[in-house]
Amino acid sequence: MAEGREVQWVDIAPEQAGQRIDNFLMTRLKGAPRALIYRIVRKGEVRVNKKRVKVDYRLQAGDLVRVPPLRLAPREAVKEVSDNLRDVLVGSVIMEGPDWMVLNKPSGLAVHGGSGVKIGLIEALRQVRDDLSFLELVHRLDRDTSGCLLLAKSREALLTLNESLKKHGMDKRYLALVSGRWPARKTYESARLDRFEAGNGERRVRVDPNGKVSRTHFAVVETFEKATLIEAEPVTGRTHQIRVHAAHAGHALLGDDKYSTRESTHLTQQLGVSRLFLHARALTFPEPTNGRPVTVKAPLPDVLEDVLKRARR
Repeated sequence: MAEGREVQWVDIAPEQAGQRIDNFLMTRLKGAPRALIYRIVRKGEVRVNKKRVKVDYRLQAGDLVRVPPLRLAPREAVKEVSDNLRDVLVGSVIMEGPDWMVLNKPSGLAVHGGSGVKIGLIEALRQVRDDLSFLELVHRLDRDTSGCLLLAKSREALLTLNESLKKHGMDKRYLALVSGRWPARKTYESARLDRFEAGNGERRVRVDPNGKVSRTHFAVVETFEKATLIEAEPVTGRTHQIRVHAAHAGHALLGDDKYSTRESTHLTQQLGVSRLFLHARALTFPEPTNGRPVTVKAPLPDVLEDVLKRARR
């Protein structure tokens, strides 16, 4: 699959200013995996104003970008979106504004391709919504987590929403089913978290006193005989934060294959939990143009509602 047989010279327009060069190239060279983008930038095949740049270089209005000829091997090319995935993504849009949209992300779909994932949500959605010249994730959800996911449709909106995220100006609420009876008095967890790679190269997170500051608020929603439905509000946004904090508190999430305990594994099987029971059910953020709060909610998937019905019995 050839993405370009000749060198392209691209003038950066004002509305493209502020965008990272790697994200610009991902959009320009459709089908190119991120690892390949990083490689051609590091090798100096991509130039800005005839100079080498790093992958985190942010474009400026008036920049002249050299985009090299690129031929993708079949194994490298991002696959085309299937009709089924296209229908799922189109049907997942909960709410859309002039320069943002919120999706109800399905469980099992990674937000980005890479590390063995041929196509992620953002790459697939760019194919589905080819009417948009710009589309980027504002935040992320774990692959197995479902629910509210915010995307920006303009560079200005992305910068505004990212700034709000940094200043804790967004309210994110998750539903999780955990093993055991969560104490009503246990309203937060603030164990520091550190990322590490397991022996098989898998990315995981652990509690470490030298890790990054992390804080999650918890509230009991419903109590069952051997499990508790809780609401989690992450104040910080660390990888796997809710999952690790809950496990550290002695109440691992059901359906979690990374941080499970013997008790949670047994209960997962007993209740027939077929996926991670973690769902981003509500998101509140300031509208990028006027700052007014926008609240979006995603209903709990039927497969998780069925688990709750079995727990109640």
